[in-house]
Amino acid sequence: MTGVLALVALGLLGGCVAPGGGIRQVALLDGAVTAAAPSGYCIAEGAGQRGADNAVVLMGRCSAGSGAEPAVITLSVGAAGSGGAMSDGGAALAAYFQSQDGLAALSRSGRAGDVRLLSAASSGGTFVLHVADREAGEYWRAIRPLRGRLATVSVSGAEGAPISVTEGRALLDAAVAALVAANREAGAPSI
Repeated sequence: MTGVLALVALGLLGGCVAPGGGIRQVALLDGAVTAAAPSGYCIAEGAGQRGADNAVVLMGRCSAGSGAEPAVITLSVGAAGSGGAMSDGGAALAAYFQSQDGLAALSRSGRAGDVRLLSAASSGGTFVLHVADREAGEYWRAIRPLRGRLATVSVSGAEGAPISVTEGRALLDAAVAALVAANREAGAPSI
């Protein structure tokens, strides 16, 4: 991401709060985009980063007893205008992620040889990737335009608790649905 990134002070926000106390929704980048967690998950207080025109937010289960699968959800929001990368419906992204540069971008180590692209498909304005990473295991990633910005949602199992293919995809779909719904509504307090 461009610019100097600083920790997000989510603990100081009033945002939408889940029953039991977790933050479920918060506005980012002066209200340009609203981050929202799917049911059973909350935005991690004090975790994430924000730049002048981009942000990263981390989410996890609201509580261990919630019944939600242990998972890490990451939302990355790009600069204003970056959503244009999806103007062709994802064809350019599909080609990019099959290249060595694209595979390296997907890899947690930054090395193309450490990652395999298991599937890539575009559906309903969202480009979905299923990735096997040597360091991180299997994870899901969705990319879509959101209020003119490129938004990326990633879902992976928590450390020591891999998530199944079916559960990972279902959680990715729920996370994208929560994000889309929140950005159709009035925003939450901004950070």
